[in-house]
Amino acid sequence: MKIKRIIAGILVAATCGLAMAGCQSNTATSSTVGDSTSSTAESKEDSKATGGKLIMATEPGFAPYEYMSGNDVVGIDVDIANEVAKELGMELEIQTMDFDGALLAVQQGKVDFAAAGISVTPERQEVMDFSIEYAKSKQVIVVLKGADRVKSVDDLGGDTKIAVQMSTVADFYVTDDLKKEPSRYTKYVQAAEDLKNDKVDCIVMDELPAKEMVKGNENLEILDAEVFTDKYAFAFKKGNTELEDKVNKILQKLIDDGKVDEFTLNHTK
Repeated sequence: MKIKRIIAGILVAATCGLAMAGCQSNTATSSTVGDSTSSTAESKEDSKATGGKLIMATEPGFAPYEYMSGNDVVGIDVDIANEVAKELGMELEIQTMDFDGALLAVQQGKVDFAAAGISVTPERQEVMDFSIEYAKSKQVIVVLKGADRVKSVDDLGGDTKIAVQMSTVADFYVTDDLKKEPSRYTKYVQAAEDLKNDKVDCIVMDELPAKEMVKGNENLEILDAEVFTDKYAFAFKKGNTELEDKVNKILQKLIDDGKVDEFTLNHTK
């Protein structure tokens, strides 16, 4: 069953409010992490009232693009978002939530945009708009060292138990292309634990986050195989072309000036 296309349809039709993590504001150069006591909708109304906040939804379990450093959300996407906010003369506010929640929040207009290593797919383009693409990432396979169940892309078929992050392009790939039901997780750290405990055979995920995962787990390794390549962009509510156009100009300048490459290098050393 092509579950992700079904989910996309549900998201379009969703009319109920979604309780999201609220935020306390800092300056545009320091991200803020939300707590569970305030709703995203309330924060968005505050944004409309002051006109000075740029609200970003993200899932901070996707290093090096977004991850926690103490109480702050940091990463490549956060650095880019801070530059965008600064150029717009606004204050960046970050709301943290699951990946599915971030996509839903931007579709419902409860945040200004979402940035979480979001790949552009035809299904997503039906329900939200995207900025220009600012990064490329290949999908790789993470396995347990010494295990021989998965040695190449060809081994992903059959009864191989594949872990993915819910609603990602890896999830789409396993569900639609391999015609299999993967083990879905909201966070990669959960998938890594199940891989180490032999509950799954491998994880299909983006290369840079995979490298970060392997750094912290010496018993895991990345196979020398590329599953496919995808590209990242910021997501906006459908029809929010005014903000999208402004962000695109800033993104293009950051790309041309080498700032995106600089941010990537800073978080992958």
